[in-house]
Formats: sequence, C-alpha cells, structure tokens
Amino acid sequence: MESSNFFEKVYEVAAQIPYGRVTSYGAIAKYLGAARSARMVGWAMNNAHAMDHIPAHRVVNRIGLLTGKHHFGGTNIMQQLLENEGVRVHNNQVVDFDTHFWDPAEALKG
Repeated sequence: MESSNFFEKVYEVAAQIPYGRVTSYGAIAKYLGAARSARMVGWAMNNAHAMDHIPAHRVVNRIGLLTGKHHFGGTNIMQQLLENEGVRVHNNQVVDFDTHFWDPAEALKG
C-alpha cells in the first residue's frame, strides 16, 4: 500500500469524526483493512496538523491517551480543543473514553 494513498484514506476517515467524539489510531487502521497499521495512522495524523479540515485532536490511542499532543504546538492545545467540544480530559486521558468513542467501522458501514 502506497503511504501517500494510505494517508489520504486516513484523512478521509478522520475528517468524519463527529464534534465531541474521539477515535483511536487502531480503529482507523482496522476500518481501512490494515489492523496492524495504527502507527502508520499516527504518522498520517502527525502530518495532518497543518490541515484545518482534519480534526487531528480527535484521534487518541486505544485507551484514550493524548499521545499526539506534542504535535499541536503547545503543551495543552489538544486537551483544550477536546474540552471545547465537551470531552473531559484528566492526566492526558479522555474521561469516559467508551462514551466518547466513535468507531468508524460502525459509523461508516455501508
């Protein structure tokens, strides 16, 4: 799979994450049929911070940790963006992760 094409597919999925919801790198990878490529999804998201139409702050690790926060230019920007959407964060982790979790495999079936 060509990485630039994979990145574009990641961005297409990430762009659909609803306001106030989060998903994980692994959930996006699994949806794209590349379940073992969560790290590659992370690389794609690292490149997405300059793209205003991609809500990169809504992608966290599999237990809700804000592992990509250092790519947002400030130490708490990712947390602030999530909290502005009503997602509580404590100690760099989404509170009630299961409640806020958006599964692309469920939401984008079709």
